[in-house]
Amino acid sequence: MKILIVRHADPDYSIDSLTEKGWREAEYLSERLSRLPVKAFYVSPLGRAKDTASCTLKKVNARAEECEWLREFQPDISRPDVTSHRTIAWDWLPQDWMQEETYFKYDTWQDTEIFRQSQVGEEYKWVTGCLDELLKRHGYYREGHFYRAERPNNDTIVLFCHFGVACVLLSHLLNISPMVLWHGLCAAPSSVTTLATEERRKGIASFRMLSFGDTSHLYAKGEPPSFAARFCECFGNEGERCD
Repeated sequence: MKILIVRHADPDYSIDSLTEKGWREAEYLSERLSRLPVKAFYVSPLGRAKDTASCTLKKVNARAEECEWLREFQPDISRPDVTSHRTIAWDWLPQDWMQEETYFKYDTWQDTEIFRQSQVGEEYKWVTGCLDELLKRHGYYREGHFYRAERPNNDTIVLFCHFGVACVLLSHLLNISPMVLWHGLCAAPSSVTTLATEERRKGIASFRMLSFGDTSHLYAKGEPPSFAARFCECFGNEGERCD
């Protein structure tokens, strides 16, 4: 089985939709995805993800199941460097989170005062629990840190969602702290991350990530990836955000 996790195309957050560039990205993405034998599509309820999916769904004359848990990861936290308001659970300054060993551990990363106050762990369990329920429908049952292949298959499913929640899904499938993924990876808008099951012994499956944040559909059209989700390569670089 293959899972394709697609980040929405270049966003216009002010209207929860896409920029002009984003619509181009979504169209180029659709040319790529429409060639694949996709068993089922799933989509976040947020507009930017639904708009991204719409181009592909129109091409293949299909519908996507809307999943509340594929919305962007919700909890707002009191991040150490932001005192004026609460903010998303990621995009910390490295000096604030990397000194806390707990954040690197797969099973205890959420056990800090900041995350406990915002029920980050509870939201994580809900999202990953919903993911496991979806995988059951496709024949794979979570058992500890791997999956029992009750109905093993070569199906492909596509999830249209967001960077933050995508890292949550990956952390569960790969047994890695999402803090490491949130701060060490960058999935450009419209990028595709591919995972596949490996069933080396009958009935026992795990997921392997075959590619992360692939934007080859953009390069094929001469469309540069958006800088969204990245921070400045060097402090003070013009046009690159530092916060």
